[in-house]
Formats: sequence, C-alpha cells, structure tokens
Amino acid sequence: MPAPERIPPGNMTVLDVLAQGRLNLAGRLASASNAVFYGHAESGGERLPCVYKPVAGERPLWDFPDGTLAEREVAAFEICRALGWDFVPPTVLRDGPHGPGMCQQWVGPPPDREDAPADDGEAAEAGAGGAALLRLVDGDEPGPGWRAVGRAELGGGRTALLVHADDLRLRRLAAFDAVINNGDRKGGHLIPLPDGRMYAIDHGVSLHTDDKLRTLLWGWAGEPLPADVAAALRRLSGRLADGSPLALRLAELITKPELEALRARTEALLAAGRHPEPGGDWPAIPWPPV
Repeated sequence: MPAPERIPPGNMTVLDVLAQGRLNLAGRLASASNAVFYGHAESGGERLPCVYKPVAGERPLWDFPDGTLAEREVAAFEICRALGWDFVPPTVLRDGPHGPGMCQQWVGPPPDREDAPADDGEAAEAGAGGAALLRLVDGDEPGPGWRAVGRAELGGGRTALLVHADDLRLRRLAAFDAVINNGDRKGGHLIPLPDGRMYAIDHGVSLHTDDKLRTLLWGWAGEPLPADVAAALRRLSGRLADGSPLALRLAELITKPELEALRARTEALLAAGRHPEPGGDWPAIPWPPV
C-alpha cells in the first residue's frame, strides 16, 4: 500500500494536514450539484489546497438512503489504497466550517483558472479534466491507441463515436470502478497531470448493494484482466477479510450489506478474470457523459 505523500520538510503527511489542519475556505464551486468548497488546510507551517464537501450540503438521493456521500468518498480512497493504487487523492472525514464532511487534497490547477477541472465534470470538452483521455471521432473505428465506448448524439441528427484512450491507468480505474460499483464515472472526473500521474475524483455515488455501474470506460468490456490488475484484486480480497483493519475501517463508513457486496464484487471479478460487460437493468453510460 503506497504511503501518503509527505510534505517536505516537515514530518506531517498529506492526510495529517487534511485531517488536523485549520480549514480556510476561499469559495464555493458553483458548478457542483452539491455544496463543494475550495480552500486550504494549514498545519505546522504547511498549506495544502483541498476541497471540502460538508454532509449538510448533500442533496438526498432516493436510491442511496443509507450513509453519506462523504463517507463513500472516504471509503473509495481506502479501497484504492488497499489495491495498491494512488489515483484517488488523499481523502479524510473531518469537521469543518459547515459541519462534518469530506476533505480531499485538490489536484490539478486551482479553480480560479479557466483550465481548472469542474467538480461535476462539465468542463471536460473545454480542455479540462479527462479531455486528453476521451474524444469524439467520425466513422466507426476508434483509431490506434483508442478504445470505442459507443455512439454519441451531437444534436441535429449528427452522431460520433465516443472513445477513450487505451491507457493502463484507465484500465486499472475501470477495474476499480467495477469493484466500488461506481454509478457516475464521467470524463470530467479524470484529471491527468503533466508529470504523467492521473487522478480520479467524485466517488460519492458508489458502493451500492445493487449493480449500478455507469462509466465511460467500457473499452475493455469482456477482455481478460491484466496480470497486475488481477494481483491487485487478490491483494484487496485478502485485506477485506472479516476483522481486518480495512474491513473495520470500512464498517465505519458503509453498511454491513454494502461491505458484503464489495467483497462479493471483488471475488466475482477474480473468478471471471475479465472486465465486466454492461448489464441491461441500468443505464451503462452516465448522463451527461462529461
């Protein structure tokens, strides 16, 4: 499990600063569907940009009556770490100016810049977020280095082929989304950085007991899992054992049936040895897709 990045030159981790630092808010992200604030967590002379989502600002969801979006966001971070991956930014539960909520390290450019990723993914086609990993192409073939998702309506009777990059980072993320049963993997939730790292945000609509997987990353549907992905799933399976530190932590964040469903999905993926395919009982692609 990768350790949280340390902030030089002190001894505090990113998680320490997020959880214990003084939370100073600079403003609210107007594009987000729930209350989302941008600010900084400060402790011991360290200042870390972050996003804060208070539970009090969450809109009720009829199909997620238990728990909170904030708790599921933290659970997704813990599961990602248990897989040995680090594409979910460090995320904690803490109290803040508007009450308890999720606090997550901000990744990418600050939100006052035009190329900053919108929290709800609306800026992807404008050059932010996952635009470098997703595109619309004419014709019926995705082209070298790309995977087809499906036809997209552009209006006026026009359609184009929606594709995503044939990228190992995305392939791992596709497996992660299947494990957490992500119901809203949009393009704007992908944040590739110039140094080659990629982050994925917004995991509040996940970990349901029913199959609710909705994603743009269907390009590997039905194909065998890469060896490193299968190894990560086996690692997660072991760490989800009853009474383990991860299981005890997740029990604080999601319900017992949700934890059991997480174990079952992990075992089912391992047994199948393949990326899942879209089912027929739930829309396979989120809307809007970006």
